[in-house]
Amino acid sequence: MTPDVAALDAMPAGEFVAAVAPLFEGAPGFLWRLAAARPFESQEMLFERARGIAHGMPEPLQVELVDAHPRLGAPSASVSAMSFREQGYDRQAAANLGGEAAREGERVAAELDRLNDAYEARFGFRYCVFVAGRSRAALLPDMAAALERERDSELQRALDAVVDIAEARSRA
Repeated sequence: MTPDVAALDAMPAGEFVAAVAPLFEGAPGFLWRLAAARPFESQEMLFERARGIAHGMPEPLQVELVDAHPRLGAPSASVSAMSFREQGYDRQAAANLGGEAAREGERVAAELDRLNDAYEARFGFRYCVFVAGRSRAALLPDMAAALERERDSELQRALDAVVDIAEARSRA
């Protein structure tokens, strides 16, 4: 759990970066800027400033922030504990799916791989979305539609998703 905002405001910068890094999957260029933007005084202000910083950074740092998040459908062993839960790996393991459900899972995984490859080739950064409990299969149509959008609007959408994810994580 993330310390409260008063504690975050009082921490030395390095401790602050370490404390909030799990919310944003790392991304040091962003995190050090966020540390410098203190004090926040409230959760709302923290995430309002985070969004402003994310959108105002040079593009290479924006891409670093988006790419800090794992690919949708990345191997479960390669994702953070928070991403593990968000992407539903915990529910998948508990369900112990077999038969038709397992084949559908393989089909979705293959389609996610294909879409991830196409998205990254087209835009130069990972597809990042606030999963919010949706299944991987439910994410496929939006991910496919994203391939038709403009690069700048996709980058801005992904930056908003990063902050939305962090905000949800702070409440969990």
